[in-house]
Amino acid sequence: MPDFLLNLDRHLFYLINHDWANPFFDALMPLMRNPKFWIPLYVFIIGISIWRYKRQGALMILFLALSAGFADFTSASIIKPAVQRLRPCRDPYTSPADVNRVPCGTGYSFPSTHATDHFALAIFLGIVLFKRHKWIMPLAILWAATICFAQVYVGVHFPVDVILGALYGSLVGWLFAYVFRMVLKRYFPVDNALNA
Repeated sequence: MPDFLLNLDRHLFYLINHDWANPFFDALMPLMRNPKFWIPLYVFIIGISIWRYKRQGALMILFLALSAGFADFTSASIIKPAVQRLRPCRDPYTSPADVNRVPCGTGYSFPSTHATDHFALAIFLGIVLFKRHKWIMPLAILWAATICFAQVYVGVHFPVDVILGALYGSLVGWLFAYVFRMVLKRYFPVDNALNA
């Protein structure tokens, strides 16, 4: 990474992690990045999809899980070991001033797997449900972006980690949504409730 970008990244990290600190964010942001906090939302998405769209809904959930799984595996097991960027809580330049609001975590920092996973989910759902529910796309992006912000605020990722992780996750979500649409056209050419 060029020095000017690296310095900008560290400066933005300090701004979010240190200067924007407040009691409300201190309480909220660790929750926002915790996958267990979102279990009720995931259960709701699965339940409403299967109830509303039956077999097509079950297939949508399968592709949704595949998109998140692919984003997770490639970011955590391929890209992170290849790049080997230290987390801010371990980086010699940022760790002295890093405010750790959660444990530092294992592994490397780039890209943020939280960002890749949640943007893959958000973009997939936004694209697949756009014709019927246009409001889902902006809401899903806001949800995923909040989780990305939380990763920086709690001190476990740099801004570049979450921004590029979000872009990569968005690409994965778009790809799986495209394949899902092709499968729907192939196997549900007439009775396609998700394409109506």
